[in-house]
Amino acid sequence: MRRFLGMATAMVLLASNAQAEFPERNIENIYPWGPGATMAASQVIADAMGQELGVNISVVSTPGAAGTKAFQTALEKPADGYTIFDGYVAPLVLQPMFGNADWTYEDFKPLWSATSNSFAIVVRKDDDRFPDFPALVKYMTENPGDLRYSPGVTDALPHMVAAKVMQTSDVVAQVVPYPEIDNAIKDLRGSVLDFMVINPGVYASNKDDVRVLAVLSEFEGASGTYGGAPRVQDFGIELGMKGLAPMGWNWWLVRKETPDDVVATLQDAMGKALARDDIHQKLLDMGYVPLGYSPDQYKEIIAPVASDLKSGIDAIAWEKEKLQGTK
Repeated sequence: MRRFLGMATAMVLLASNAQAEFPERNIENIYPWGPGATMAASQVIADAMGQELGVNISVVSTPGAAGTKAFQTALEKPADGYTIFDGYVAPLVLQPMFGNADWTYEDFKPLWSATSNSFAIVVRKDDDRFPDFPALVKYMTENPGDLRYSPGVTDALPHMVAAKVMQTSDVVAQVVPYPEIDNAIKDLRGSVLDFMVINPGVYASNKDDVRVLAVLSEFEGASGTYGGAPRVQDFGIELGMKGLAPMGWNWWLVRKETPDDVVATLQDAMGKALARDDIHQKLLDMGYVPLGYSPDQYKEIIAPVASDLKSGIDAIAWEKEKLQGTK
């Protein structure tokens, strides 16, 4: 009996030590897009978080199916905390809305929110027809459907936001789809397009050729991403979407079955990483605004996003109907 009790005690102590030692090996962050500036921002956070944990956290690019391939890949991994979902809005909220994924945001345990990247409406730098955003709105009011614009890929988030802000002002322009936003930039420079909706990465690469008319976000920090450019509401014009809805953002997550003590360790490490001044500034310098929402705020922040995005989907339908009336 004494021998049995000794073995049982040893097993309990061994189990306790195993839990206390998390993490014992490196961690993967499954990232849903191809390599680029946004992935680099995630790696900045991963490196700082790894320093807090004493292990390496690698950001693994897993593009495909509008981000859902990354989620499916991560869901196939054990719920042990060694796999983190880089939960971008498209695979987390949008694709389930479209019926392309069988999960919702409530099917995960949250760590901290990571970054946001707002969109902006730009024209060519030498285009003097529109000195500011109200001038663009005025022209579209007087000449419905006359201008040509592109959000890159149509029916995606940038298109929803652009359609919504135009719906609130009851103006419309011809939308031109592109498989790659870099091709759209070339056509903007070549005067094929009159204006565009761009993201921070595209702006950083082309800011010598474009001029920002309005930033499509209510967050004050979003203006800094675009050189201090005004936001839509700074002109007294309604954006039509609130909070995180009109922008790209990511919230790091783990599987719902992950043990609470493991989740708490990850949450603590990510919170400390994001609180570092050097990390905060590095992300800002890259054009990404750290969000800083805690795990406890996850549901209250994410829940309203779906309804606002639904209004963006409806705005695209409104845009198509409105354009039919201009022909």
